[in-house]
Amino acid sequence: MPDDVPVDTDGWWCDPKTEYAFLGFSYEVSACQSADQLKKEFQDARDRFQSRYIRLYGACDRDGFYDDVIEAAWSASVGVQALIWFGFDGDDKWKSRRDDLLDTLYSNPKAPFVTRGVQFGSEPLYDQVLPPSQLASQVSDAQTTLRPLGINVTVSDLAYGFQSTADQGSQKVLDQIDFIDAHMLPYFSQHASTGDKAWPDVQNDLNYFLDNGKGKKIYFSENGWPSTHYCPGVCPNSPDAVSSVDSEDKYYKLLDSKCEYLKQVNGGGVGWFAHIYSDNQEPGYGIYDTNMKLKFDFSPKTSC
Repeated sequence: MPDDVPVDTDGWWCDPKTEYAFLGFSYEVSACQSADQLKKEFQDARDRFQSRYIRLYGACDRDGFYDDVIEAAWSASVGVQALIWFGFDGDDKWKSRRDDLLDTLYSNPKAPFVTRGVQFGSEPLYDQVLPPSQLASQVSDAQTTLRPLGINVTVSDLAYGFQSTADQGSQKVLDQIDFIDAHMLPYFSQHASTGDKAWPDVQNDLNYFLDNGKGKKIYFSENGWPSTHYCPGVCPNSPDAVSSVDSEDKYYKLLDSKCEYLKQVNGGGVGWFAHIYSDNQEPGYGIYDTNMKLKFDFSPKTSC
């Protein structure tokens, strides 16, 4: 990062066409990590794995938390996909989270230079937290607010989230968002077996976004394969689905093997995140285990 904060974001961000292959980690924040922990782990993501981005997941409602995220990202030279978290309680806390985030994006001078985009919910269509028309309106309002800062807005959801609400108008949401954050969780497919055999399900969901996304840039945001099995929570829909460290490893190696294909996908290629940084954040999905030891050799391609 430069010594002084730039005047504006003109020419600041890389061309999205260069953002394919491994981009970084989903990072769960309900633990309200300290500023020091954020800096340490963002720097680790950058230095050890060549991460370019951190995609936030969950929520921390501590005052000033996103300021800490901004400082950690600035220090580590990574971008952030911020998140307005709806949660699972059906309450309206998301409104104050929205307002607090937008306020911080304007009040912190470094915010536009680390915040690549804002996710309006994680699986909001699948969870039916708002009717699609209202969700599209929320996205539109946020775009109007953030356009002067050069920050884009999206939702982060499954292809099934859009498909299951198509008759309610989910295409309006897909039309409104600036880029596509596609959840790619093939372990839950009815055809799932092992991570190395997941490509047909990945391709199927990707094709939905290619067919309906009108050429928008696509990222695999919540993307991974679990190493442990538990219900409720990580409960498969296929009797053949294997949750193991080996299968998790093979899923990411599968994505690596498809690097050339993902690079050529319409809209500027597909970049992907690993869900999630450690098992302390979400059991089974971490690249690190609960003792912060790598579960397998994770050295994904960042280009091809």
